[in-house]
Amino acid sequence: MKRCPKCNQVFSESWLSFCTQDGTTLIDDSVARSEPPPTIMSSGPPPPVSAPQANWNQPSGGFGSAQVPEPPYQAPQPIQSGWQPPPPPAYVAGPQQGLAVASMICGIFTVTIGWCCYLGVITGPIAIGLGIYSLVQLKNYPDKFGGKPFAMTGIITSAVYFVVLALLVLLYGMAIFMGSLSR
Repeated sequence: MKRCPKCNQVFSESWLSFCTQDGTTLIDDSVARSEPPPTIMSSGPPPPVSAPQANWNQPSGGFGSAQVPEPPYQAPQPIQSGWQPPPPPAYVAGPQQGLAVASMICGIFTVTIGWCCYLGVITGPIAIGLGIYSLVQLKNYPDKFGGKPFAMTGIITSAVYFVVLALLVLLYGMAIFMGSLSR
C-alpha cells in the first residue's frame, strides 16, 4: 500500500510511484501503519460579516447607525494546478544534406534523361557545382552539413556524362573526317 503525503489518498497498486491527483511521490505506507496519517489543517472560509441592524432604542436612532467595519481586501490565493508532465526531450536535428541530394538528383537526371535533346549539358554543370559546394560546406562545417556520398554521386555521374559526350563527339568527328578523306 502506498499513500500520497499531500492529499492522503491511499493506493493499493504496487506499481504506482506518483499520485494520480497531484503528482506527488508516493510513500510506502505498509511499513508504518501504527501511526495515523497526518491531518492537514487548512484555514476555513472567512467569518461571515453580519448585516447592519436597526438601533431603534439609541438616541441617534435610525437603521444602520452602528457600522460594521468591512474587512480589508485580500487577493485570492492562486489555485495550485495538478501534476504537470515534464517537457519533451530536445529534438536533435541531423546534418543538412539538401545541396548534396540536389546534386545527386541532377547527376542521375543528367546520365539518364539528359541524353534527350542534350538536357544533360544544362543539368550536368548544375550537379557538379552543387556537389562541389556541398563538399566545401562539409569540409568547413562537418558538424552542420552531411551527405558526402550524395554529393560525390552527383559529381561522378555528371562527369561520366561529359566524358561519354566528349567521346561521342570525338568519334563522330573522326567518322566525318574519315568519310571526307575516302572521297
